Amino acid sequence: MSISAKDVKQLRDITGAGMMDCKKALTESNGDIDGAIEILRKKGQKLSAKRAEREANEGVVIALTSANRNNGVVIRLSCETDFVAKGEGFIEFANTIAEIALKNLPATLEDLLALPFDSAVSIGEKITEQVGVIGEKIEVKEYAKIETAAGEGQVIPYIHMGYRAGVIVALNQEGPDLVDYGKDVAMQVAAMKPIALDKDNVPQEVIDKEIEIGKELARNEGKPEAMLEKIATGRLNKFFKETTLMNQAFVKDSKQTIASYLQSKHKDLKVTDFKHISLA
Repeated sequence: MSISAKDVKQLRDITGAGMMDCKKALTESNGDIDGAIEILRKKGQKLSAKRAEREANEGVVIALTSANRNNGVVIRLSCETDFVAKGEGFIEFANTIAEIALKNLPATLEDLLALPFDSAVSIGEKITEQVGVIGEKIEVKEYAKIETAAGEGQVIPYIHMGYRAGVIVALNQEGPDLVDYGKDVAMQVAAMKPIALDKDNVPQEVIDKEIEIGKELARNEGKPEAMLEKIATGRLNKFFKETTLMNQAFVKDSKQTIASYLQSKHKDLKVTDFKHISLA
């Protein structure tokens, strides 16, 4: 049957697929738009399976917060090449997924992928469809959220280095006058990559590993066996200062820690949580 240019354009506008792919899909579906969309989606599924072993190390990270700043999300949408990652359509697609995540605040990445992208498909299905359109492996590789109750704090977003990293930081106090301080902390997180909020939040297995490393270093330096534990504990305290957010030296003023910087700006101001996702 004859496929009109209008139908091809309509299908392309809906799916983003190439003109020839749209025409072939419409021919196969005898001009049925919904059938052609399904054909293109199946093409994406096949391509997705074919590319499943490929590395998707490029992409973008999006950080968003709600209008009242009570909630925030950060997602990483990955692809194979920097060329695709820098495309306006790809960034817009990532933003749409982040907006859906922010609206629904799913508990897990799997729950996020199951959410409706539109009236026809889920986010996961839309990603599969885009694999067929773009021709690269695409996946939401990471997702994190922070929720705060009204009156109990606010979440500040920050996107670093042209979408290569995203951070959300929760402060224990609300107010627009505190947003810039939260952004300073978010920039700190992006630059210094802390592993935990403070030493009480460092996993015990990490602490145990650091103590063993400290002991081995001291032993190799010829320190007495009876002194190894004390030396390792001292090195652990240095580890906490370097790797926990509230104890890190503030990058804009190394004479202050993040904790003292916040307290100097507003009494009892603290960070209660943070999430950091990056491509590297």
